[in-house]
Amino acid sequence: MFMKIKRSQFVRRFSLGIAATLLVSACSPSTSGGDATSDTATGDSADKIIKVGTEPAFAPFEFQGDGGEIEGFDIDLFNAIGEATGYEIRFESLPFDGLIPALQANNIDAAISGMTITAARSQTVDFSQPYFKAGLAIAIAEDNNEVKSLDDLAGKRIAVAIGTTGAATAADIDGAKVTTFDNAPLALQDLANGNADAVINDAPVTLYALTEGGVQGLKVIDQLLTEEFYGIATPKGSDKLAVINEGLTTIIENGTYAEIYQEWFGVEPPELPAEYEPPAD
Repeated sequence: MFMKIKRSQFVRRFSLGIAATLLVSACSPSTSGGDATSDTATGDSADKIIKVGTEPAFAPFEFQGDGGEIEGFDIDLFNAIGEATGYEIRFESLPFDGLIPALQANNIDAAISGMTITAARSQTVDFSQPYFKAGLAIAIAEDNNEVKSLDDLAGKRIAVAIGTTGAATAADIDGAKVTTFDNAPLALQDLANGNADAVINDAPVTLYALTEGGVQGLKVIDQLLTEEFYGIATPKGSDKLAVINEGLTTIIENGTYAEIYQEWFGVEPPELPAEYEPPAD
């Protein structure tokens, strides 16, 4: 089922964001965003703060607001986790492919950025229980009647966001010429400009860009390629993982998760598994 976003302000912001990403690299110096989310957080005590990395170019999950602050579904979700657990959440902007290295270096405590739980990633970081059900979709030009499945992309030009599961899928397609971009909006714009034959990317983000975000002349084929789950990543063995899972369970059970989901996607959220073992890569 395709999802319709309800926040009207986001339409304008996302359209401007696509243009902005053409001028500002996602690798610009990091900036901190987000407000303290708990009245119970005790000063600057390190054990009551969770430093969270995110790439704010994955609308509607995370994006730059009018004043430069980071907004989106993931941001609201993590702030709610902070409120439920008494932790202050501090966000830091990082390129997507820099999130796992930052976790490994313990420069951040967690990462949330529409990150799919995969077996390969699970070897280097620990994931929370799933917080979002998603899947990969193929976007093509509206007048393209040749591409109906993944098999039809053999030998084609494919644009992807670097470090994503869409990029990994494209890399396995026979004869495909894969071009990587810093984020999904840039990949979709490359397709709209006629420089690519398709984009492989997460379905919710792609669908929003095509219906609300200002990218014209594209469509998504009916067949989703995968069923995936997003998770919050932490360094291996981090004590923050138990806190995050506790908060996530709390907001799912008390209805806060459903309220946030409804606000951003306009439908009731699907049921999420308490545990998830990703398939072997």
